[in-house]
Amino acid sequence: GDLGPFNPGLPVEVPVWLAINLKQRQKCRLIPPEWMDVEKLEEIRNQERKEDTFTPMPSPYYMELTKLLLNYTSDNIPKADEIRTLVKDTWDTRVAKLRLSADSFVRQQEAHAKLDNLTLMEINTAGTFLTQALDHMYKLRTNLRPAESSHSQDF
Repeated sequence: GDLGPFNPGLPVEVPVWLAINLKQRQKCRLIPPEWMDVEKLEEIRNQERKEDTFTPMPSPYYMELTKLLLNYTSDNIPKADEIRTLVKDTWDTRVAKLRLSADSFVRQQEAHAKLDNLTLMEINTAGTFLTQALDHMYKLRTNLRPAESSHSQDF
């Protein structure tokens, strides 16, 4: 399809797929999102470590964007290795919190949970475990209850 018009030297916002494609063809220089900065990511990581609950992330797709941009355009991103490490540290902290929350959820035999500030990718990492755990809990609960409609018959 037709794209543009693009004026040389003027920044323009385009979808990520287009930016990566143009960068691979050496037709542009990529400007990373403003949150993809070492100081901001350190602040996000430290806040995530301090809080017991999940803190809001700068983008609902922070992990996916970081992976795409650093894999294909790291030469345009200052301190790319530090950024990769900070995002991975933040991800690890959040996934560890999610596992602890899920463990607590299952141990307390809860029926529902509220997961604020999680991204879809984070939910997806725990989704299979949680659905299987809830299924097993349901089966155990239904087997423990005496069946009300079925009475034993003596012959």
